[in-house]
Amino acid sequence: MLVAAAVCPCPPLLVPEVAAGAAPELDAARAACADALGVLAAARPDRLVVVAPAEESEHGAYAEGTPGSFRGFGVDVDVRLGARQDDRPQRVLPASLAVAAWLLERTGWSDAPIEGLAVGEPLGAERCIDIGRELAARAERVALLVMGDASACRTLKAPGYLDERAAPFDASVARALGTADVAALKALDLGLARELKALGRAPWQVLAGAAEDAGLGGTLLHEDAPYGVGYLVATWS
Repeated sequence: MLVAAAVCPCPPLLVPEVAAGAAPELDAARAACADALGVLAAARPDRLVVVAPAEESEHGAYAEGTPGSFRGFGVDVDVRLGARQDDRPQRVLPASLAVAAWLLERTGWSDAPIEGLAVGEPLGAERCIDIGRELAARAERVALLVMGDASACRTLKAPGYLDERAAPFDASVARALGTADVAALKALDLGLARELKALGRAPWQVLAGAAEDAGLGGTLLHEDAPYGVGYLVATWS
């Protein structure tokens, strides 16, 4: 059963070495993410599952110990999803899961076994919800770290340019995450989310499936849109 969840954004810019001179601009987001992970630790889960968006070719499970890197962004920073398990060749974490691994290492997570799951387009709502139900049933006490950005269309210089629908979309997601509104997350419009380049849509709907019978309450810790991209941090417990 799901006992806690943390929702965090997944831009590689969260890693200060990647952000370089712009790093201070995301200090508040980093601090909120650290607070959110503290809520997960306090729940004392038997298992932590990290759910994050990725390209279709990267979909699927990632075992504890899977390596990741930010070398593709020009910095010498390597990460690993939890403790190293063995020396056999493994898949490499997609960027979103690498950011999660960095956050977990930064906060010294060692409370429970970890696994990663990459989801995203073209998974529809029902499939995401079913995945969430399956995850919640994996242990007596399951926690989720849910990675994903809101819209990328908040300003003229945003990756998706300015779209007037972006701010209302992000506000609705912030309300749903801040109140643990499972129904609202289930009802997110896949087409609109795709048009607004909201990478968190599928992970948020996985959370909705996992939390159906959990009776959790939500708290919104952070809401901002630097660089025209919506970043949300929330906890469910």
